[in-house]
Amino acid sequence: MSAGVEKYDTRVSAVGSLLCVGLDSDIDRIPEVFRNSDLPQFFFNQWIIDTTHPYVAAYKPNIAFYEARGAQGLNELQMTMRYLREQHPDIFTICDAKRADIGDTNTAYVTAIFDELGFDAVTLHPYLGREALFPFLGRKDKCCIILCHTSNPGADEFQGLLVDGKPIWEIVAERVTQEWNANGNCMLVMGATYLETLRRVRAIAGDMTLLIPGIGAQGGDIERAVAAGVNNQKRGIILNAARSVIFSDQPGNAARNLRDIIRLAIPR
Repeated sequence: MSAGVEKYDTRVSAVGSLLCVGLDSDIDRIPEVFRNSDLPQFFFNQWIIDTTHPYVAAYKPNIAFYEARGAQGLNELQMTMRYLREQHPDIFTICDAKRADIGDTNTAYVTAIFDELGFDAVTLHPYLGREALFPFLGRKDKCCIILCHTSNPGADEFQGLLVDGKPIWEIVAERVTQEWNANGNCMLVMGATYLETLRRVRAIAGDMTLLIPGIGAQGGDIERAVAAGVNNQKRGIILNAARSVIFSDQPGNAARNLRDIIRLAIPR
């Protein structure tokens, strides 16, 4: 088990939560009191973290919402990550960047995401293969969360194509589990909106941790996703909710309620 996976599992045990809050801080949707400040995304994120941290195992900023504001947005993402490291160093952090390129470019991405921004994990495309992703996979201290089957309605346009009788998502799950996880630092993305696929991926992946987006605003059934996704230790999932928490009137209450629903859904 890598240090990154161990960090997530330790946090889960400490707070009894499998919830991840997505810090998708769209500048057009955050409250006006924050938009009018000098550091709108950072101050908004700080408020969200302060009100939700007792109930979460992980935070997952989607880097697009920060890149859209150029240098200022990336600076506020860096400030957010610094705040988390200083105030809540035990909380697992995921950069939702869905990166993938040739090796040299990935080396630069590794430096930016793991070393400069300080994330514990990053989401990655498998399309370029293991060789291209080695700069990520070789980081034993971090986690590589490989896209397997996503939560969007059109996911099966490519992910569901059959190759020798198997859908591509199944081949990805097998390849990551059997070959790419030599350092014990791999996880898989598996959308909550495809429950039968989620069950099959869990069977293939053994106890590997799955990042499960699609609950909350995307409409995934939390109880069924938990039942289908947990591993033999009754954990092994990171259930992500973003808009339904951060844009609610009371984010702390929303996070606590989701944590409790997830807890109750874990099979006994």
